[in-house]
Amino acid sequence: MIDDLEYNTEREHLIIPEYGRHLQKMINYAKTRETKEERNKVAKAIISVMGNLQPHLRDVPDFQHKLWDQLFIMADFNIDVDSPYGEPSREEIQARPEPLKYPQNFPKYRFYGNNIKTMIDVAVGWEDGELKEALTYTIANHMKKCFLNWNKDTVEDDVIYNHLFELSGGKIDLKNTEEDLSDATSLMRTKSKYGSKSNTNKKSNNTNKKKYSNNRKRY
Repeated sequence: MIDDLEYNTEREHLIIPEYGRHLQKMINYAKTRETKEERNKVAKAIISVMGNLQPHLRDVPDFQHKLWDQLFIMADFNIDVDSPYGEPSREEIQARPEPLKYPQNFPKYRFYGNNIKTMIDVAVGWEDGELKEALTYTIANHMKKCFLNWNKDTVEDDVIYNHLFELSGGKIDLKNTEEDLSDATSLMRTKSKYGSKSNTNKKSNNTNKKKYSNNRKRY
């Protein structure tokens, strides 16, 4: 009896294991049919079984197309049947997608983020005037705030101007400007404001609890 046991390592390799060995045997059976009419009939029955095994995908667009492609894959592209979507090629199915590029153009100044570069590019494309000047200083102030989030100490305006000059390719130059950027306290005020607000709420809650405990009747 032990000699008759069949281990999975000795069986045929399953190309798509999710469908199981019985479906693979059905495809192998379809390949052995002599007439194309018989093969088409068996193939349609196999597609129906495959659809029943994955009912959660029936609402997915091109679901039937995907099933027919998987049928050819499990048949090792060696089955002569009429697919309503045409026979896929091995090269097309096994082609690897091109690697995605990491969306970070300036890793040297990561603390500014990619949106800053987009804003700088927009400002460069604007005509000179009050709107462009206002946008430029808004960008510079936001860069200073991002820098302070990364480095909690302080930062000189000249550092921000130099970074802005570099990121804009030399098209935005504020190095000789007499206008100062917002100070660090005002840029980081939002955090302290919410912090003090939360502390105030805690104090008021504690005061209410004390009042309630003092006014509570004792029986």
